[in-house]
Amino acid sequence: MPHFLKDSNVRFKISENSLFAILLRSHWWISFAVAAALLLLVQLFVPAAYVIHASSLALPFLVIGGCVVWKQAKLPGAGRVAATVDAIRAMSWREFSALMEQAYRREGCSVTRLTGAADFKLVKMGKITLLCCKRWKAASHGIEPLRELDKQRDAENAHDAIYVALDGVTDNARGYIGKHRVRLLEGRELTSLLRLPGRARTRN
Repeated sequence: MPHFLKDSNVRFKISENSLFAILLRSHWWISFAVAAALLLLVQLFVPAAYVIHASSLALPFLVIGGCVVWKQAKLPGAGRVAATVDAIRAMSWREFSALMEQAYRREGCSVTRLTGAADFKLVKMGKITLLCCKRWKAASHGIEPLRELDKQRDAENAHDAIYVALDGVTDNARGYIGKHRVRLLEGRELTSLLRLPGRARTRN
């Protein structure tokens, strides 16, 4: 599930900065390590009569770890990612923008083309997200286009914004993304999202 649209199918939503949300974005072993630590603490400090009940505290972290394993297993392999990146790097803007529009319509979004920093307005279940993909194959991505996208997100009263880049994202740009409601869509997630016309089979 590479993007916000999958999460919007779930009625129960958690804060993006909550512990559970952070663990869902982290490596699977971290959740399992937290669960193991909790179980160890229960064994050491909880009276025997309450061990079974207290051990249930580890269950949410085991569930999250399992979810992360399942999500990572579905991610495309390096061969497919490389083939997809090469294919879309060779596309014209007209081809690539049409591919992006089709992909989000498959996800159940209404898609409207925009002018300015954002290229598309995506709406699903009342949630608005702006998408910028016009600079997808730029050699370098700095803070300025991200700042402009964030300004347009505010102007459109959108909940989130997505910025598409194949490579060349500077450390400053990544730092900006981490502090604002802008998310980076790169090779692996982009590969999961798109369906390339006539794409040859590649090994995972």
